[in-house]
Amino acid sequence: MSIKKKFIHPRNQITEVIDRIYRRGMTTTSGGNISIIDENGDIWVTPSAIDKGSLRASDIICVKKDGTVIGKHKPSSEFPFHKAIYEARPDIKSIIHAHPPALVSFSIVRQIPNTNIISQAKYICGPIGYAEYELPGSEQLGHVIAEEFKKGYKAIIMENHGTVLGGSDLSDAFERFETLEFCARTIIYGSQIGTPNYLTDAQIEKFEAQVPSMIPEMETTDYPADELEKRAEICKIVQRACQQGLMISSYGTVSMRWKGNDFLISPTNMNRWDMDIEDVVQIKGGKREKGKTPSRATWIHEVIYKNNPKVNSIIMTQSPYLMSFGVTRTHLNVRTIPESWIFLQDISIMEYGSHFKTNMDSEITKNCHTALIIENDSVMITGDKLLQTFDYLEVAEFSAKSIVLGHSLGNMVPINDNQVEDLRKKFLV
Repeated sequence: MSIKKKFIHPRNQITEVIDRIYRRGMTTTSGGNISIIDENGDIWVTPSAIDKGSLRASDIICVKKDGTVIGKHKPSSEFPFHKAIYEARPDIKSIIHAHPPALVSFSIVRQIPNTNIISQAKYICGPIGYAEYELPGSEQLGHVIAEEFKKGYKAIIMENHGTVLGGSDLSDAFERFETLEFCARTIIYGSQIGTPNYLTDAQIEKFEAQVPSMIPEMETTDYPADELEKRAEICKIVQRACQQGLMISSYGTVSMRWKGNDFLISPTNMNRWDMDIEDVVQIKGGKREKGKTPSRATWIHEVIYKNNPKVNSIIMTQSPYLMSFGVTRTHLNVRTIPESWIFLQDISIMEYGSHFKTNMDSEITKNCHTALIIENDSVMITGDKLLQTFDYLEVAEFSAKSIVLGHSLGNMVPINDNQVEDLRKKFLV
């Protein structure tokens, strides 16, 4: 758990995360429940039959170790399986159960999503268990789920029900939950336009092995006003991207050029929802701010800034509709509406591995692409102002979504060459 979270009461942690889940459409007013077990063995849990869209810290229930219930509501009807999991797995300190649509889709066709669909998911989620159907709220359901957790799983698909995930703290459980749902959505959307391709374990291990070693630290770091402004801008965009489903807690890098080739970049190994100004890392003269660990993609951003003086901001993220093209290796034709082509021109798809540091002279770093997709890894957007770059990301994701959704209606009819030429002349692109 981060130092920040240690000083936040379990009630507040739970209401913050259930609010994220509800507003992102990953549970309903009545569905889902979250719990935390504290150092005393007391379990803090969401109440039964209380609106998830307006839950307050005062609504959270405490079930004491001796079974005493403290609070103004009844504990969640699914409390029995929370208790059973904690008894089976002392290493798990928080649990999330919800009915996110994509994972429910897998549960009703009785399949488990393959997390090798994107690079980091295998390590975030771990192997996925499967619990056969039992009556909701029953002791038997708790027994079945606990038996799966005893096998070492931290994520379970519940047959015809949803999913349940555990973590070392609530932030860890939420990262696992959001990442698994993202994998499920990407597979489903990709299946509408093509055939999803999965990474091999060897490819994922090669990616992990090539991650660059830590760059040297600065002796001292200055924080002038213009630098602080850029930090705040980065945090604002990261938060916005998370809220709009354009970034997930386990993946996403945002950077801004500061002076010359010096820049600011988001950190690694941090829940993106929780990022704050002091977490942003300054990179100056090829060195990092003392005591901080920048994104593992820092080297890519550094080379792009050096090679492309007009690029002043970069976003690398995973958004579900764009990644559906990346996992199926399907060409994304952005000649959908005039705005899409004007902003994006064409979106290239780069081979998985071209973003490894061993390929520093790859197409990714040599030429300035407004938008490109790296197979099974990420989408990269570059621009001048950070808000403009974020707008390009939104336009790209909306274009991808329109094509995926339109696929069931018929073949896409793009803007023709004459219409593109008219746009080129009018907007000088």
